[in-house]
Amino acid sequence: MYASSFNTSSTKQTQGLPYPAAPMNNIAAGQPYSSHYNGSSVVGHGTGPWSTGLCHCCDDPANCLVTAFCPCITFGQIAELVNQGDPSCAGSGAIYALLMGFSGLACLYSCFYRSRLRGQYGLEESPSADCLVHFCCEPCALCQEYRELKNRGFDMGIGWEANMERKRATVVTVAPAVGIMMR
Repeated sequence: MYASSFNTSSTKQTQGLPYPAAPMNNIAAGQPYSSHYNGSSVVGHGTGPWSTGLCHCCDDPANCLVTAFCPCITFGQIAELVNQGDPSCAGSGAIYALLMGFSGLACLYSCFYRSRLRGQYGLEESPSADCLVHFCCEPCALCQEYRELKNRGFDMGIGWEANMERKRATVVTVAPAVGIMMR
């Protein structure tokens, strides 16, 4: 049996609802995330709450500024983690920048990553449909997705591979419990 101290059992109180961090070992293995929200089981594409609201951009002021002036950086970081490292942050960010530069509609590309993120962590589609959220408020949507991954234990500045190495380094072996025989 393995136990991980990589933020797999932490909880955060958000608007009165418990918010459990997703077990990264399930996500890395491609298994659906499952948890309990207010007594009901959520598996895969559930309806659990986001860890922060869409308009809580100032919860992380540094990311808010980066996203305001260069959203391709934030998008690249999100895409690398959601896609588990392929394509890289730089590759995803470059595609986003090209779409933004030539068409101004990079939101049509980034909304699919919001859908994937929701599917991986069983998050609700709120406050509206993913494409509508990205079309109407692209910077806020990117900031919310960034905060979600950060709150789930990812170090956003080091990429997928380094996060997985960090996770593997924190895995420890736990001896099985031995019961005492009574006569």
